[in-house]
This record gives sequence, C-alpha cells and structure tokens, in this order.
Amino acid sequence: MGLLQPKRTKHRKTFKGKRGGIATRGNTLVFGTFGLKVMECGFITARQLEAARRAMAHFTQRGGRIWIRIFPDKPITKHPAESRMGSGKGDVEGYVAVVKPGQLIFEMGAITKVIAEEALRLAAHKLPMDTRFVEKGII
Repeated sequence: MGLLQPKRTKHRKTFKGKRGGIATRGNTLVFGTFGLKVMECGFITARQLEAARRAMAHFTQRGGRIWIRIFPDKPITKHPAESRMGSGKGDVEGYVAVVKPGQLIFEMGAITKVIAEEALRLAAHKLPMDTRFVEKGII
C-alpha cells in the first residue's frame, strides 16, 4: 500500500488556512473498541500516517482490525532549496490531513485492550502531536 493521497482534486494548490477550535465531527468511536485521539491542532502528513499504520499492523501481527479515520487531502507546497524569494507558490510536496483536538485518527477492534494500548502507543510515537488512548464507553 502506497501513501494516501486524493485521486483527483478540484484545485492543485490550496491556502494553508486556520486551524482553530475543537473537533465537532469524528470525535467518537464508531467502528472499533479502542482509538487514538488527537489533543492538539495541526497537520499529519501522509508519510506519518502510513508509518503509524505500519507500526500498529506490525505489532499486532496483522491481527484485529484497524480503521484510519482521517485522510490527507490538503496539498502542501514547498520551494526548492536555495531558491530566491518570490516567483509564486512552490510545487506540491505532499498531502496532509488537518486535525483538531478531540479528533480520532485510528480505531482498533477484535483485539485485547493490552495489545491495542501498546499498538496505539507505538503509532503515537510516529505522530507529531500529543495523543490519548480512548476506549468505547470511557472517553
């Protein structure tokens, strides 16, 4: 499986936008019994998401189920190294998912709490922000 990115987009380059407030959607467990919840605003790149997914799948030895609740659909641009100021917006470097506090990134099911907790802890180490382990019924 390669990196996640949209098949097609309406606009090739987008504005960065503001990242305030808390998540009102995607903040409750829907598919699995355990989850990993973000506690701060920011961007998660497609590479970070894939690294976290791999860490979880590797630890569980592909047992149980893993759901990815976010999708990197925002293009991020970057100028080449040592290029002069100006000359417009840079080329698309990759895609990121915008996350807000309270949003779930991963959900896990059909697995014991001990294994899920460790798998999600390993995944959290691959992500650039503070996260919390959540359980169904206990938020």
